[in-house]
Parts: sequence; structure tokens; C-alpha cells
Amino acid sequence: MGEHPSPGPAVAACAEAERIEELEPEAEERPAAAPEDHWKVLFDQFDPGNTGYISTGKFRSLLESHSSELDPHKREVLLALADSHADGQICYQDFVNLMSNKRSNSFRQAILQGNRRLCSKALLEEKGLNLSQRLIRHVAYETLPREIDRKWYYDSYTCCPPPWFMITVTLLEVAFFLYNGVSLDQFVLQVTHPRYLKNALVYHPQLRAQAWRYLTYIFMHAGIEHLGLNVVLQLLVGVPLEMVHGATRIGLVYVAGVVAGSLAVSVADMTAPVVGSSGGVYALVSAHLANIVMNWSGMKCQFKLLRMAVALVCMSMEFGRAVWLRFHPSAYPPCPHPSFVAHLGGVAVGITLGVVVLRNYEQRLQDQSLWWIFVAMYMVFVLFAVFWNIFAYTLLDLKLPPPP
Repeated sequence: MGEHPSPGPAVAACAEAERIEELEPEAEERPAAAPEDHWKVLFDQFDPGNTGYISTGKFRSLLESHSSELDPHKREVLLALADSHADGQICYQDFVNLMSNKRSNSFRQAILQGNRRLCSKALLEEKGLNLSQRLIRHVAYETLPREIDRKWYYDSYTCCPPPWFMITVTLLEVAFFLYNGVSLDQFVLQVTHPRYLKNALVYHPQLRAQAWRYLTYIFMHAGIEHLGLNVVLQLLVGVPLEMVHGATRIGLVYVAGVVAGSLAVSVADMTAPVVGSSGGVYALVSAHLANIVMNWSGMKCQFKLLRMAVALVCMSMEFGRAVWLRFHPSAYPPCPHPSFVAHLGGVAVGITLGVVVLRNYEQRLQDQSLWWIFVAMYMVFVLFAVFWNIFAYTLLDLKLPPPP
């Protein structure tokens, strides 16, 4: 890639539409066709018998005739797909999905099993990139283990929409912390203030019937030392992951970790309150670290061993701080300090649901059997925790701290 990078997928799609309109003068008199109809016209030129298949040789001719309108990395992937078909034919649906930037699980398997080696230089070796292109390339190497995926992401990413979810959550957490700091006149170890637990966002065992507290506790932190590490991890890990996998998937993992964290506390540490976003943060970080370990040879991020060690040390220090605070004599007995079990709930979500999400870049999660297994496990845990909260506290005759 030189100083004038090739057009992105959206530009290529528009160029294809214009070429088709030139081939069909009467098209102006008809309603605008859907994108798949344009691809159908193009495909039918090489499939006059309407069999639904074209030979890989014709597929290569099609790519060569439209090579100027395709991103070079995308063209490599399409050629690799052609070489991977032992029967010498390309299906129309595979063609439409690829040209529309949709990648099925069968597409990935075809590429991985193909006999073509992508001989062009790696994305990391390309010169003449501007600052934004270098940033996108850096994110690709930080999060994706396969060169094909990295090139596909680099060509497809448009920063629209931006990574809004993690940034919005982080800004809200900082805003609530500053508000509480001013109102309590305390920023370090806010949790020791006698009015801290009176906030309507904190999860408290006596107020567990107020369902919003299982989620809103993330906006309350024990102190600036607690908030600081969570914010750093959210921005350094969460934002790049959202840039690659999207707000929906990363938001799902984050929220699932948050809810699992508070429910885990309500089951395993029944007398303790919960504050902080560690459940969601640990879900994302543990999923990312597990993905790196499982794809160690493919991950090309620099100093990955050292960085993993630093991340684990930071997570361990934060977890140790939470354990120490939980068993430290409370400033407002008989209510104990916040629980540390939410961290473990987040880790459990990260190494199950989170890993499946990160390992299936641009793949349909509903096609992954492992995804449904982990979703079922998560739902069973949620249902168990709900019934536990309804019946167990009464049956065990547990002595809970008084309401704040």
C-alpha cells in the first residue's frame, strides 16, 4: 500500500454498481436494485446456464477484470478462496457474501484449508501509511491472530461507528466518581464514608429486590485507586476490542460480566455489598489474555509475554486490594466492606462467552455450537442465582447488615 491507498469495500461496492448500470442501459427505467441483485447480474454473466455455480477459472477472470475496484487484501482472500475449492466451483451465495463483505464460518474454513499461500508482504511491512492507518494496523495486530483477518479488518474498518460503548461507560464512571467525591468530600477510599452506601446505585444485600442495582453498581467505586485501574484497563483493552469486534459483542461480554459479578456475590458472599466495574473489566481482559494464549504463535503484538505479565500483575494487585478491603474492619459495622467475588464472576464470563466472541471475528456466533453451550450455562447460572436470592436468604435465616 503506497501513498494512495486502494478504495475501501464501500467504494468498491459503489464502483461495482456503476459498472453494472453501464452493462444494462435499461436499468435507469427500473427501480433501484438491491446490492445482491447487482452481484447476481455480474455472476450471471459467467453462469449463462443459471446453475448457481461458476468455475474457479471464471471466478479468477471476474476478479482480474474488476481488480482495480477491489481492495488488494480482499482480492488476495478471494483468490485464496478460489484455490481452496477442490471441486473447482464457486457457489453463488458464497460469491454474494464475499462481495458484500459478509464472511460465513464455511468461508474461514475454506481459507484455512486452502492450498494457496498468500505470498504478498505482510500488513506490518507496508510503508507510506498515515497516522490513522498505522493506528488501525496496530489494533489489528493487538487483537487478531490471523494475517487474513488482520488484512480484512484493515481494509474494512471505517471508524463508523467509533468505539462509543467503552468510552461512554468510562466517562459515566468518572463523572459519577467525581460527583460522589465532591458530595462526600472524599476521593480516596470513598467506601469508608458513612454515607457511601446510601447511594441508590450500590448493590446492597438488603436491597437486592431492586433489580437495577445488579448493573448500576459499576458506576460506584471504592476510591480513586479502584477507579484508576479499571479505567486504564477499559481504555487500553476494551476500546481496541470494540474497534475490531463492535459495540454489540463487546458490550454483551462486558454487561454479562457485570451481571455475573453481582449475582456471584449474592450467592457466594451474601452479606456484602458490591461496587466497581471490575466484573465487566475482568471479563474483557481475561477473554483477551485467554485468546492470546490460545493463539500464541499467531498473535504478533510486540512484547506479548512481558505485557501479559504486566496485565496479570495489575489484575492480581487489584484483586488483592479487593480481598484486603473485604476483610479489613469496616468503618460502619455491622456492614462489611464490598465483596471481591465480582472479579471472579467476570473472569468466568471472560474465559467462556468472551473467548468465543474474540475467536470468531466477523463470524456468526449463532453458528457456533460452543457459543450456545456457554449461553445455556450462563442462563442456568442466572436462573439459579435469581431463585437463590428469592428463597435462600430466608431458608438460611441469614443475618444481614441493616439497610443503609
